Amino acid sequence: MIKSRANYLLLAAAAGIILSSPLIGQTIEDGEDLGGGLNLPKDITVFGNRDPNIRTATAIVNGTIITQTDVEQRLALVVAANGGRIEESERERLRLQVLRNLIDETLQIQEAAAQKVEVENAEIQQTYERVAANFRKSPKDFAKYLRDQGSSENSIKRQIQGETAWRRVLSRRVEPFVAVSDEEVNAIIARLNASKGSDEYHVGEIFLSTTPTTMGEAQANAERIIDQVRRGASFTAYARQFSEASTAAVGGDLGWVRAEQLPEQLSAVVTRLSPGQISTPIEVPGGYSIIALLDKRQVLGSDPRDAILSLKQLTIKFPKGMTQDQATPKVEAFANALQRLQGCGKAAELAAEVGADVVNNDQMRVRDLPPQLQDLMLRLQVGQATPPFGSLADGVRSLVLCGRDDPQPSSGPSFEQIQSQIEEERVNRRAQRYLRDLRRDAVIEYR
Repeated sequence: MIKSRANYLLLAAAAGIILSSPLIGQTIEDGEDLGGGLNLPKDITVFGNRDPNIRTATAIVNGTIITQTDVEQRLALVVAANGGRIEESERERLRLQVLRNLIDETLQIQEAAAQKVEVENAEIQQTYERVAANFRKSPKDFAKYLRDQGSSENSIKRQIQGETAWRRVLSRRVEPFVAVSDEEVNAIIARLNASKGSDEYHVGEIFLSTTPTTMGEAQANAERIIDQVRRGASFTAYARQFSEASTAAVGGDLGWVRAEQLPEQLSAVVTRLSPGQISTPIEVPGGYSIIALLDKRQVLGSDPRDAILSLKQLTIKFPKGMTQDQATPKVEAFANALQRLQGCGKAAELAAEVGADVVNNDQMRVRDLPPQLQDLMLRLQVGQATPPFGSLADGVRSLVLCGRDDPQPSSGPSFEQIQSQIEEERVNRRAQRYLRDLRRDAVIEYR
């Protein structure tokens, strides 16, 4: 899979996403080896009553202890990223996944130590401060915020240490052995030029691995994740905790891709999604994928939604306790006045007439507006206003279009960007195998 470079956001929340597209399934023919090469019999007797899905909250990984406190504090980060809207049954499943993630994180830190890769405390602190700044908090205030959420600054710092150490291990042990030729890059540039005007997609992914005998369980897990996202949970947070692709570290963000760059099973689905939609479980080699279409644009073209708008926002407010019936005449008068508006030069005069507040914004991109307003703004002529929108509680508003700077056609990614993307894809695949080998050789004791 392709991994995009992204800012370090540990608690980033995805936009609301809805369910779409049909389920792609697979049947198992009679006589097919259900054991994945293990030659397992079809009829078996299980001796003992241990449920493999029941795990205790602590583990010892090659001598390193993961405590229940470690698990609960990391779980609190996931819950906070989802606004606390997680059912108790779902929290238990998340708790098990967090433990698995902490085991992988421990293996990565241990491998870094074995390779004599160091991450200085000062560097961890600098990254922590950048994360705090993303939340517009000082490091001290951010630490208090984390404690209020049931987590701690040490939990995030350990995650920073793990991800930084692992990147350095890969840069030493994997990246030097990955090469991309000029011919490969030039071939992609040629295909991009040939595809000019076609669609490309900003995609998020969650990958759940499975074997032939655990396909049903993996599909059920995928459907539960989709259900939680539909209820308002963060796709990014779930990707970080559940996805087994290397893009989990960046919230599942694949970046901008064309359909033909994706595996066939995913490309067949992504073209049917609309921005903001999430797929049903998609069966792919080795497991199931869930993809979210974050955005869409044209290859080497200009997207009208990248236009920069100059706007005036007119807002009328209502006294607390006013009913809908009482407010209706004022809203209707506002709407009628907007239809008579003669350009932005008359906006202040109209605002005074209807008792509206005026706010200017000269740097608003169309794509940064709510989806309901984007198409509407693209159809407006300069000097026209949108119909009123809003609520009694927040105020009823209208946007007046005062100017629009249309975007220039994109020249596409540079040679270096394409080369870096191919390298990252190959490093990601090798990183997955590297971590798989560390898991296989680890001594793990559950308590």
